[in-house]
Amino acid sequence: MFELDKHHEDFRATVRDFAEREVAPHVAQWDRDEHFPVDLVPKMGDLGLFGLVVPEEYGGHLHDDSGPFTALCVAIEELGRVDQSIGITLSAGVGLGINPILTYGNEEQKQRWLPDLVAGKAMAGFGLTEPEAGSDAGSTRTRATREGDEWVINGAKAFITNSGTPITSVNTVTARTGTNPDGSAQISAIMVPNGTPGFTVEPAYHKLGWHISDTHGLTFENCRVPAENLLGKEGEGFKQFLKTLDDGRIAISALALGLSRACLEQATDYAKTRMAFGKPIGVNQGVSFHLADLATMVEASRVLTYKAAWLKDEHDQGRRSVKEVKQAAAICKLYATEAAVTATRIATQIFGGNGFMEEFPVARFYRDAKILEVGEGTSEVQKMVIARHLGLPQG
Repeated sequence: MFELDKHHEDFRATVRDFAEREVAPHVAQWDRDEHFPVDLVPKMGDLGLFGLVVPEEYGGHLHDDSGPFTALCVAIEELGRVDQSIGITLSAGVGLGINPILTYGNEEQKQRWLPDLVAGKAMAGFGLTEPEAGSDAGSTRTRATREGDEWVINGAKAFITNSGTPITSVNTVTARTGTNPDGSAQISAIMVPNGTPGFTVEPAYHKLGWHISDTHGLTFENCRVPAENLLGKEGEGFKQFLKTLDDGRIAISALALGLSRACLEQATDYAKTRMAFGKPIGVNQGVSFHLADLATMVEASRVLTYKAAWLKDEHDQGRRSVKEVKQAAAICKLYATEAAVTATRIATQIFGGNGFMEEFPVARFYRDAKILEVGEGTSEVQKMVIARHLGLPQG
């Protein structure tokens, strides 16, 4: 079924080597400086990380028979094992930047934007969340009004990843473009190139974690873009971002798995060498049982994540239903992200006072973990999705 094959494990080794060489030596300083390493992005592009799910005609490396989405999750896991910010840069770069254009864009849009995004020469963001519309994305207040051959956009977006890097080329944003027959908002997705008059990328957020990741608010004041910048069909933006979130939840699970693995590896090594009362602290059941729990969580996260990734690849080949993928995505996202938060607490506890010191990576892990339970749908939203698929009555 969803056991990783030799192709995936060989690829894992390649990405792990890249992460150890290109990320690990610098990540502590980047984190302290809240520095987005823009020069790293083309290197990730050269490795093919942004093109795993993209056809060759757009510069990608898609091979349907090799489990391309699963390969993407492997890459996110390995980068996330070294640093969560770099992992989310890839996850959002593909899932929120490339994927909407690839899935819903017309041929002209794909040819214009995808080659540079795949090569790591450019990045793209996806503007969904707003200051007053998070989990309730259907309450989008940003509006786009059609005036002749242009869309005029007014509104604001919040917490948008990869939206303001020096190489960000475009942000896809959701906006109200009308009203449906049932009175609900008609939501469409529109591509807004960075630098468009009336489009402002706000200063970067000062965040609890993910210090290396690029995150900004966006504002639009009478921002005009050509009518052909509509992504997909008018009024289908809601369906588009729901599908985008399903894929993103699996990717976030892979990111969380990488974090849990890092906690297990570092806490285990520490327990073998840290001495207390004349012996390694790992001989104490108070420590060893924590590590046993952590090992179990890592294994469960791995199985749930890669089952969901396999189902996603199977669905793309027409062999699995959307419902199966959606349910598996919610389950793995709920479990793996909550397990990662617990993993950082366990690791920090095992490190004791050292775990509270920024010179030890577990302190960064602790800060980075919490957002995993929030981004791409909160834990509470995942429980709603899971319960709905059980056929329970809806309020």
